[in-house]
Amino acid sequence: MTKLQVRALLYQLACFAFLFIGLQFLIKEYSNLTGLWVSFTAFVVGTILSPQFQAVKTKDGEKLFMRWIFLKGTRVIK
Repeated sequence: MTKLQVRALLYQLACFAFLFIGLQFLIKEYSNLTGLWVSFTAFVVGTILSPQFQAVKTKDGEKLFMRWIFLKGTRVIK
């Protein structure tokens, strides 16, 4: 794995973890779900809402791209 691929993986993991923990707290406090349903619901919603990062080799070298449901198109990160 290249340096940008590792960075993409870490960014994606950090964004998902932040959303998962926050959603788990919100679901536990404000819904009637209990047990594994809280974690399962937070996982599904976190997977849908978290941005995707990908390292791609282009003619200009390797670049890091981000795609998110709330932004139109892809963004070049580095």
